[in-house]
Amino acid sequence: MLRRILVIDDDSSNQVTLERLLSREGYEVRKAGSGREGLELFRQQPVDLVLTDFKMPGMSGIDVLRAVRTLDPDVEVLVMTAYGTVETAVEAMKEGAYDFVAKPLKRLELVTTVKKALEKRALTIENRHLREQLGEVGEGQIIGRSSAMRELLDECEQVAPSDATVLITGESGTGKGRLARAIHRMSRRKDGPLVTVNCAALPEALLESELFGYEKGAFTGAAGKKEGRFDLAAGGTLFLDEITEVSPVVQVKLLRVLQDGEYERVGGTRTLHADVRVVAASNRDIEQAVAEGRLREDLYYRLNVIHLAVPPLRERNDDVPLLAHHFLARFTAKNNKDLAGFEPEALEALSAWSWPGNVRELENAVERAVVLCRDDRIGLDDLPRAVRAGRGERDQSVSFAVPTPLKDVERRMIEETLRYTQGDKGLAASLLGTTARTLYRREAEWKAEDGE
Repeated sequence: MLRRILVIDDDSSNQVTLERLLSREGYEVRKAGSGREGLELFRQQPVDLVLTDFKMPGMSGIDVLRAVRTLDPDVEVLVMTAYGTVETAVEAMKEGAYDFVAKPLKRLELVTTVKKALEKRALTIENRHLREQLGEVGEGQIIGRSSAMRELLDECEQVAPSDATVLITGESGTGKGRLARAIHRMSRRKDGPLVTVNCAALPEALLESELFGYEKGAFTGAAGKKEGRFDLAAGGTLFLDEITEVSPVVQVKLLRVLQDGEYERVGGTRTLHADVRVVAASNRDIEQAVAEGRLREDLYYRLNVIHLAVPPLRERNDDVPLLAHHFLARFTAKNNKDLAGFEPEALEALSAWSWPGNVRELENAVERAVVLCRDDRIGLDDLPRAVRAGRGERDQSVSFAVPTPLKDVERRMIEETLRYTQGDKGLAASLLGTTARTLYRREAEWKAEDGE
């Protein structure tokens, strides 16, 4: 996009010199010989940058600066003068000038300053545009402007009003839980409860009683009756996350609920009716889980009435700036900081990164940047090293002596991945192609071996 610059100077030879210099840099230049003429041109056709002399007959450069900033607060103004005193510079900066340059002008210095001023204007416009977009997004809604997300949200709106079971798939950190909440919020059950169960986080024996509840005396320690998640979700939605981690015994009971709407509590004989809509999710390859016998085929078909696939962040790169500003607003409020946005190179680095941990990784990166930032905008140095470098530590080789026992290789890879994800087991499991439960189990085994 061609950038337009307005040069205001009562010295016609200086006008010509600046026009020739800036035109060679690819800018469109308009010229005015006085402050009033410059303002008239500015009203007729907006520009991206005003380069004005400080001392001129009639309207001074400061008068021009004030008038321009009143007409368009986003326009950057550079003030140039041969009378470069500290007091003049301070006055110009106080009135909102981007910078102050002294005559005789130095070509490289001027071109660099003009470029930075235009980058700041572009960033200001982008930040405002993104804030406006975020302002249109209600609390709890899915954030995304890419074609992939618009298509997914259209499907979500069609599916939500029904009571059909929904299966959500996608990599770890893509926002499957958020999509499940959106489905519930748009459904006829929105006034009922939304109950979430992470199937991978609960042991097999506990998961069954958590889902269906138990009667007094059902097992040692069952001192009284306890309602399960199906009871608690009555009239609402039950979200079963990591559904492929459910044991075969529990899968049979889930299948019965989905087919007949009936279940019994652990240790009970009375048949109960489930008035619940089920939404399930997994970051695993569901069809592969069926082929390997980890998920019953008949349960898969019952779950897969409606299938929504959440795309990874690397496939919807247009959403990165919008999400980054969303997280920026959240974490600046949380940390009581006042940040205006991102520097251009920081936003460029965020958009260029592949985000193997998806939205969750981006969220962590922005929170870290907010905490570390010492200026009014997040810069490149505030971002994680992997993002700055354009490649992650995950791409660096981890060497082993030969021979090395396989269990030692596995431990080293898991530990290195957990170090990269800063202890996030969900993200680490996704990168390693396993489950968080497996990582917890491995850590427990290592502690036992180490005598801890």
